[in-house]
Amino acid sequence: MHGLIKLFDEKQIVARVAELGQQISEDFRGDQIVLVTALKGSVFFLSDLARYVTVPVKLDFVSAHSYVGENSSGTIRLEMPPSLDLAGKRVVLVEDIIDTGRTCAFLRELASMHHPAVMKVCALLDKPSRRIVPVALDYVGFTIEDLFVVGYGLDYDEQYRNLRDIYYIDITPQSSQRIPS
Repeated sequence: MHGLIKLFDEKQIVARVAELGQQISEDFRGDQIVLVTALKGSVFFLSDLARYVTVPVKLDFVSAHSYVGENSSGTIRLEMPPSLDLAGKRVVLVEDIIDTGRTCAFLRELASMHHPAVMKVCALLDKPSRRIVPVALDYVGFTIEDLFVVGYGLDYDEQYRNLRDIYYIDITPQSSQRIPS
């Protein structure tokens, strides 16, 4: 069994997402942007971030997977490509977490094939200690250690996405599973 230990509370997350939205708005002042995110984990972050961005925004979604349980399979599967025309657009790829970098690099390459005018990457969480594929991040919410995190859209086998805070999973044998209130 495992326990959940709070890493970031809702207040910290909201404040940081607001700062990221303000920074993106300043960087793209006078322009329209397309926020592209991978389903499902980033949806919570995307929804909040989009409300803090003050320039005109379009949203697009892709679906790509590489995780099974706590482990990356090392292979990215594209299940749903972008639906909007990204050619000549200002695109911000919105990620919940950058871990190995494989998914981010894959999505960046996918979006680049559509020839956007500008492409930036915004990640709520960056875990550089696990990086296998180098990726340039333009906006980062929080940098974290090598922890398996859940909540605020992040999951463990589709559980815990709905938690308002971000937790890490304590997998020590003596910990017992507890769901925070």
